Amino acid sequence: MIKSGITIGFISGSVLGLVLKLIEMITNKKVYTLLLNIDFIPIIGEVHWPESIEFFFHLLIAFIIGILFVYVVKRLTIQSWRRLLVTSIFLTLPTIPLYFPLTILAIKETPAIDDFVSISYWTISHLLFALTLAASYRFIQKKRVSQKV
Repeated sequence: MIKSGITIGFISGSVLGLVLKLIEMITNKKVYTLLLNIDFIPIIGEVHWPESIEFFFHLLIAFIIGILFVYVVKRLTIQSWRRLLVTSIFLTLPTIPLYFPLTILAIKETPAIDDFVSISYWTISHLLFALTLAASYRFIQKKRVSQKV
């Protein structure tokens, strides 16, 4: 369960990060910067971390969501695609309004709190995270079944 959760968290978190990085590169909206930003956290925020370490911090959160997703899916014996997707969206939804406190607390330049375009990029990218979470889980489960046959 933990290994599957970390795997799907890694895949989904990587997709989210890469999409937001691409959006930031194309539009100059600082949504990827916001995703990785930890400058407001006491002690660790005072360190100038390389991007790879900041990305790893982001992935740690994705691992937790992935593990929680696998736990819920197994606990409730969810198998249908629709229920997998609903579960992943339910677990991902709290990350969307994080845009606002993360923007308010940020010391680095991040998008404005009322930047509708950036909020839309953030929201759509996190919904893509949820979709990738469910799809990765489904793929891993099908692969396991086919290996057992």
